[in-house]
Amino acid sequence: MFEQAEQDDDVAARMDAELPGGFEPLSPREQAEAAAEIYMPISAGGGALLYNLVRAVRPATVVEFGMSFGISTLYLAAAVRDNGAGRVVTTELSKDKIAAARRTFAETGLDDVITVLEGDARETLRELDGPADLVLLDGWKDLCLPVLRLLEPQLRPGTLVVADDVELSNLQPYLDYVRDPENGYHNVTFPVEDGMEISCRL
Repeated sequence: MFEQAEQDDDVAARMDAELPGGFEPLSPREQAEAAAEIYMPISAGGGALLYNLVRAVRPATVVEFGMSFGISTLYLAAAVRDNGAGRVVTTELSKDKIAAARRTFAETGLDDVITVLEGDARETLRELDGPADLVLLDGWKDLCLPVLRLLEPQLRPGTLVVADDVELSNLQPYLDYVRDPENGYHNVTFPVEDGMEISCRL
């Protein structure tokens, strides 16, 4: 899957040519449909970090915003499986990506610990039944803060929230929020690829 993801830049360039106005004016669903062939994966180093965090924290419920083709989901689910307990609840807008990811989850034997919520995470995660014990925010960057705010009532002290791609400018409102001590997080930026912000709910 990482090898296939190496074509992302070429696919994205083709998409940009087909969308003269770019992705920004599009709604989240339109963006998801336009990017249906783009993997947008975490790095292998980021995946290893997520695996270790899940093994250490032993969360009952991992929540992921932005599954794409499911590379990060596989790391999370493998750690949950190796812990012997837990589940991964992940979200995705693209029907094509969901279908492809479901096939991959079945092939890897991890499908029984993964629940895929299809649709806008700002709606589907409202129905989360119970606390989120570890959160990965890796969907559209401008939606990371709204999704976090939605989940905050479900975050207990000690919950880890991980956001990918700290170097992207449209993640800045999220970073400003979690890095403000008044909002109740303690943070560290982990230097993998484009950076991961790890925030502990206080």
